[in-house]
Amino acid sequence: MPSKYDPETRAKAVRLVLEHRDDYPSEWAAITAVSKRLGMTAET
Repeated sequence: MPSKYDPETRAKAVRLVLEHRDDYPSEWAAITAVSKRLGMTAET
């Protein structure tokens, strides 16, 4: 299945999760928050 998001968008999401990981109680919480901010689903 092809990716719904281009490589630049995915890289931005990963970068933001890594930058803000310590602001949340878990990595999943950081992923969920960043994905909402970018208009993505956390499972993507």
